[in-house]
Amino acid sequence: MDIGFIGLGLMGRPLAGHLANAGHSLHLWARRPAALEPFKDMAVQCHASAAEVARHAEVVITMVADAPDVREVILGADGIAAGARSGLIVVDMSTINPNAARQIGAELEARDIEFLDAPVSGGEVGAINATLTIMVGGKPEVFEKLKPLFEKMGKSITLIGGVGAGQVAKACNQILTGVGIAAVAEAFNFATRSGVDAGRVREALLGGFAYSRILENHGQRMLDRNFKPGFKAWMHQKDLRIVMEEAHRLGLMLPSSAATAQLFNALVGSGMGSDDSIAALKLLEMISMPE
Repeated sequence: MDIGFIGLGLMGRPLAGHLANAGHSLHLWARRPAALEPFKDMAVQCHASAAEVARHAEVVITMVADAPDVREVILGADGIAAGARSGLIVVDMSTINPNAARQIGAELEARDIEFLDAPVSGGEVGAINATLTIMVGGKPEVFEKLKPLFEKMGKSITLIGGVGAGQVAKACNQILTGVGIAAVAEAFNFATRSGVDAGRVREALLGGFAYSRILENHGQRMLDRNFKPGFKAWMHQKDLRIVMEEAHRLGLMLPSSAATAQLFNALVGSGMGSDDSIAALKLLEMISMPE
């Protein structure tokens, strides 16, 4: 297929590479020309605008920072919709507010352009290894048509519901992972300040009901003091902001999410926004009462 890809950052770059390696023709545009450098020796076509990408593609995938970026890239003056032919499929793999996804989908439908929201979980490692979890919202027939593409990028691919449902699932994912990271960081800080080896505590807890992938994977990285970003703290802060915005809109009480959102606000405010979100441990250590 002729596939456009816009958003060649930490996650988008390896995903675009998987599609190229699978034999698809890639059409690229980037707001930062440096983002195209890794593709200079590959058989891809680079274009001057998102609209130009759309003129050459059957499907255009976007993976950018937040809803305003998605809207600009898709619906801006020189965005995808400006160059789209009838029947083009746009897939947004960013993490944005579910309502924003629905609005973008409705505006595209009015122009006879199909839309799927398909946020992902798994971080940079999952993108590199094509083992991402992909949560999709949109029409079943459009999903089935593009499922072979998703299978080149992820391991677990699920159609959740209509447009926006993928973003709801991703918000749920970020609640669970954010609260989980905060819980493991609190437990490790508690153990260490109690004079107990946090590594031994983790080993014991992995054998009981406290087991989680976060305790297993992120817990080990905390013990190793490996705060190199696989998923930056400012991104998790942004995702939890989306959760709290939706909670406010829906009139929901999300106490654990609210507390975790504040933790990530403090993490970013303390200058650790570019660390991995597991740097929550460093923040708790920093603000704990001196021994």
